[in-house]
Amino acid sequence: MFTKSNLPVTDTKPVIVIALTTALCLLGDSMLYIALPIYWREAGLASLWEVGLLLSANRLIRLPTHPLVGWFYSKIPLRTGLIIAVVLAATTTTGYGLGKGLWAWLVLRCAWGMAWSLLRLGGLFAVVKYANDNNRGHLMGTYNGLYRLGSLFGMLFGGILTGIIGFKNVALIFGVATCFGVPLIFFSIPQEQPIGSVTNKSTKTPVDWMSKGITRIILSGLLVALLIQGLLNSTLSLVVKHNFGSDVGLFGITLGAAALAGLIQAARWTWEPFVAALIGRLSDGPKGRVPLLIFTLLWAALIFSLVPLNLSIYLWLAVITAIMLSATSLTTLVDSLASDIAKSASSISVLTVYQIAVDLGAALGPLLSYLVVALKHGFFYAYAGGSILFLVVAAIWRFPSQPKFTAAD
Repeated sequence: MFTKSNLPVTDTKPVIVIALTTALCLLGDSMLYIALPIYWREAGLASLWEVGLLLSANRLIRLPTHPLVGWFYSKIPLRTGLIIAVVLAATTTTGYGLGKGLWAWLVLRCAWGMAWSLLRLGGLFAVVKYANDNNRGHLMGTYNGLYRLGSLFGMLFGGILTGIIGFKNVALIFGVATCFGVPLIFFSIPQEQPIGSVTNKSTKTPVDWMSKGITRIILSGLLVALLIQGLLNSTLSLVVKHNFGSDVGLFGITLGAAALAGLIQAARWTWEPFVAALIGRLSDGPKGRVPLLIFTLLWAALIFSLVPLNLSIYLWLAVITAIMLSATSLTTLVDSLASDIAKSASSISVLTVYQIAVDLGAALGPLLSYLVVALKHGFFYAYAGGSILFLVVAAIWRFPSQPKFTAAD
């Protein structure tokens, strides 16, 4: 058993390289969310509903592929799986510039979903492998923050360049850029035995799926993803339009609702590498992650209820900024708690089920949100309901209180 004073020195370089490689792979996917709704005819699509289907297909395919990828990583080295993921990502991104028609695009989006499963689970496994109890939260925050830079640059440059050089050319450029992930992984990640082969059985305990700790983490991951990735991200531009109209005056500049929502998201992705790492480092402290998690959940419950209210634009932006900061914190803390459990049990099983729950929440969020906001006073019901769910998650961690998870527990 290691204590704080004699924990082994860890190598953080592999996790940082995996995060940056994942960011490269996200360029093409993130570009689609900006460009495809506008340039869908260039992709050979027949209508806008096909755009919605394609943007959802990669998430849906991940639900059945996560268990397969978890088993895959138990049989092959981490480096091999990540290289396969980069090749798949580069192929699909290039394919966005060449593919025509719904069926070709469905194949591409499903292939990207498999690539993301390999990247995301590979990154989580790497954090568990290379971190210790003294820096796991910080390393998880660093990983989460860095890979989301791919979303920032994909949307930012994708949105700008498609209007200048065309959708096809941007996809091809991003596809080539993604290829640089192969040498990054090959020369930075050691070729070791599969994760399942190097597990020290004497230091691992069987996974008790009825354990309160595991149940809370999986449920928390699902609900946080439902509220942040689902409700907030999918309705943000609609909330702007509902509260302030299609055009918003801000500091003497008129912005469209979608443009303002995009700027808000871009701000979050810009601060993520710094804020997520800071939150992770704070949670590595002597008080552990749970008190900080409960505080953030209570804070999120309070400010979430303010989103649909008739506030001034500047006060509303302050509320949204606070929510985005809490989203960064919640994602980092819940991911870190999942990695704590995975360190002391079967990392492949725990993280695979956890990621399935997260993706299920992210997939259900937009569907449930749009059903609710279509009702009279729907925005109030959606965000008030979100506040209640945050309180529910806080309650399951508070009663009874849970001590900090460590690999030595």
